[in-house]
Amino acid sequence: MKYLSTFEAAEKWGISHRRVNVLCNEGRITGAQRAGSRWIIPADAEKPADARIQSGKYIKKPTEERGT
Repeated sequence: MKYLSTFEAAEKWGISHRRVNVLCNEGRITGAQRAGSRWIIPADAEKPADARIQSGKYIKKPTEERGT
C-alpha cells in the first residue's frame, strides 16, 4: 500500500499541511497512522467532510441551561 505524507495529502486536497495534522490527531482521516513523530496517510484516503456549521446559525444555549 502506498502512503502519503501530510504535505503530499495537503497538496492533493488543497488544504494546509497543518490542517491535515489536526485532522489526523482528531482521527478524522481513515487509515492514518503514526510513523515516529509523523503521520502517514493511505494514498486512497478521502478528504474528510467539512464539519463546520453549514446553516449559518450558531445556536448557543441560554445561560441557565449551561449552569453558569
